Amino acid sequence: MNATKSAREPSRADLVYEQLKRDIAEFRLLPGDRFTETTICSQQMVSRTPVRQALFRLRQEGVVEVHFRSGWEVKPFDFEKFDHLYDLRILLESTAVQRLCRRELPHPSMEPEQRLDLEILAAQSQIWMVPESERCTDRSQVAVLDEEFHLALVQAIGNPEMLRVHRELTERIRSVRRLDFTLQDRIQATYNEHSRILSAVLSKDEDTSKTLLRNHIEASQAQVRSITLHQIHQARQLSPK
Repeated sequence: MNATKSAREPSRADLVYEQLKRDIAEFRLLPGDRFTETTICSQQMVSRTPVRQALFRLRQEGVVEVHFRSGWEVKPFDFEKFDHLYDLRILLESTAVQRLCRRELPHPSMEPEQRLDLEILAAQSQIWMVPESERCTDRSQVAVLDEEFHLALVQAIGNPEMLRVHRELTERIRSVRRLDFTLQDRIQATYNEHSRILSAVLSKDEDTSKTLLRNHIEASQAQVRSITLHQIHQARQLSPK
């Protein structure tokens, strides 16, 4: 039992990786900032090996790049790449809701895995299709719930490869996507839009489902794009010289 518990505990490299991801997502490390492994070792009080492992993992994800003899750099924000990733997200999720709408309604005689899609959507309905007084207002929590909602749409169709790609995509856009919830009105809009999407999917209204989903994602994309440069500029103004 202890071995199982130990196996589930994050390594030092995992902890360094997660902290660096948070620092970049929350603009404590800004696009274009340079730093050394020694600096990270000192800040996180760890040896060079886990720091190097974490940095090479971030490099594989395209978050940082290494400059031999001059340390590491947070890669500048690439709006074109950002748009390409959102295009892929729209494609994956639109395909998911299309398939959900075209499926035969589950019934008790079906095997459990055949009823999974309805159970997943029902669980999401309990989160999003609620009175305004019962809505979560914590920005960080709503960001997590939002990711889970969009993941659930893909998960419900039962295609593990699409789900894997969607998970990887979610990880790559997380640092900017979370900016969508810096304003309270976007939280309320997300509840309203998710509720309408679920209602359309459960009603098997394919055209409405796909239109609502696309509009929802594009609204979020536009919001994030419009504030990203401002957030970076503001962070630079507040950072110590």
